[in-house]
Amino acid sequence: MHCAMRAFILLLSLALCCRADDVVERIIAHAAAHPAGDAPVSFERAVFDKDTRHLPIGVFDSGIGGLTVLEALLTLDAFHNDSLQPGADGVPDFARERFIYFGDQANMPYGNYSAAGRTDYLRELILKDAVFLLGSRWHDGKAARPGKPPVKAIVIACNTATAYGLEDIRAAVKAWGLPVIVIGVVEAGARGVLETGGKTGAVGVLATVGTCASGAYPRLIGGTLGLAGRDVPAITQHGSAALAGVIEGDPGFTQSVAECAAQEARALLETLRQEAPGQRLGTLVLGCTHYPLARGELDAAFTTLRADPRFSPLLEDTLAYVDPAEWTARELFRELAKAGLRLKAGETCDAGAHSFSLSVPNPACSGVKLAEDGSLDRDYKYTRLPGDLMREDTLNTPLKAAALPAVGRNLVEKRLPEVWRALGGGQ
Repeated sequence: MHCAMRAFILLLSLALCCRADDVVERIIAHAAAHPAGDAPVSFERAVFDKDTRHLPIGVFDSGIGGLTVLEALLTLDAFHNDSLQPGADGVPDFARERFIYFGDQANMPYGNYSAAGRTDYLRELILKDAVFLLGSRWHDGKAARPGKPPVKAIVIACNTATAYGLEDIRAAVKAWGLPVIVIGVVEAGARGVLETGGKTGAVGVLATVGTCASGAYPRLIGGTLGLAGRDVPAITQHGSAALAGVIEGDPGFTQSVAECAAQEARALLETLRQEAPGQRLGTLVLGCTHYPLARGELDAAFTTLRADPRFSPLLEDTLAYVDPAEWTARELFRELAKAGLRLKAGETCDAGAHSFSLSVPNPACSGVKLAEDGSLDRDYKYTRLPGDLMREDTLNTPLKAAALPAVGRNLVEKRLPEVWRALGGGQ
C-alpha cells in the first residue's frame, strides 16, 4: 500500500477513535472511501500530497452575502506584498491569488436551521460546502463532471457557518492530513471589535437567529478583549430571521431592506434596554455577511432612532461599525504567509481566473419538494435529516452575473465593484 495512503488511513482511524460525533465522522469516513473524488461529498486526496501553493483559495457562504468578504479579499491593501510587513503598498494583497466562491443558495438561510431543531443537518451542509471546495466535482446543469480546481485555503464567509462549523471543518481537515488553512469570519470579527470598536458604550451584535443561538460572538468578543487587557463592555445581540433573506430577495419575505433594517435596529435596542439598563450602544458588529450590503439602511435606521426620545438614551452620539470581512482578509494574509502558501513574484495560480458557483434545487432527486418559484419548499428544507451523503437534492453549478437574484444583483453591482467585475458584470 502507498505510504501516503497508509498515513491517510491511520489519521482517519485516529480521528474516528477520538471524536465521538456522527456528523463529522460520517463525512470523514465517506471522503476516505472515495479518494478519487468521483462521488458526491468527496475530493481527490492525492492532490494535497504535492505543492499546493499554486491552488486557488476557496470562499463559501450560504448565499451571496459572503461576496462582501470576497470584495474585502480582492481589495485589501494592508500589507507590503514583498516584505509582508504591515502597511499599504498600492498593490492589493491578494493580487496574484485566485478565488473560488461558493454560495449554498438553495439551502439558505443557514440562520434558521437551529431554530427548526436541525443543527446537525446544518453542520452537515457546512462540511459539504468545504468538501466541495476541496474537490474537483461540479455540475454543468446537465451532469456532474470533474474540472473545478481544489483549494489551498478555505474562508468561511458566513457567520452562522463559522459558529456551527469552523471546528468541524478544522477537525476533518486535520483527520485527512491536509495542508489547508481554515479561516472563520466570527473570530476575525471579534478581533475587529478590539481594533476599531468596543472603546465606548455597549457592543451590539446583529446577526442571524442561528449565529446568536450559538453564542459565538459574545464569547469570542469577551475573550478577545479580556486577553488584550481591556474591560469587557456589555455585549448584547439580536437575531434576525428575515434580514438576510430580504437582502437576497427571497420571495418568502415581503418587506423592503429599509423596512426590515429599521425593525431589527429597534429590536436590538430593545434587547439592550432589557439586558443592560442604562447602557448606550457604541459599537455594532455586522454579524452576518449579508448585512454590510444593508449598512446604509441600518445607519439610516439608527439615525432616525437617535432622534426618537424613546431610543436616544440607548445610543452613543456616533456608532462604530465592525465589518468582519476586512478582518477576515487580514487574517488570511497572515496565515498564508506563515504557512509559505502565498504565490511569489512571477508565479501564477492554477486557476486562471476567479470562479463562482451557486447551489440550485435538483428537481430530479427522488422525494424533493419545490415551492412554486422552483426553490426548495420551506417545510422540506427545514425538516431534512443528516446521513445520506450520496443524495443530491441540490446541485452546485457555475454562477454568472446574470443569474444573481434581482435584488442581490443590484446590491453587488452598486456596492461590490471588484466582485461584479470578476463575475463578468456588464458583459
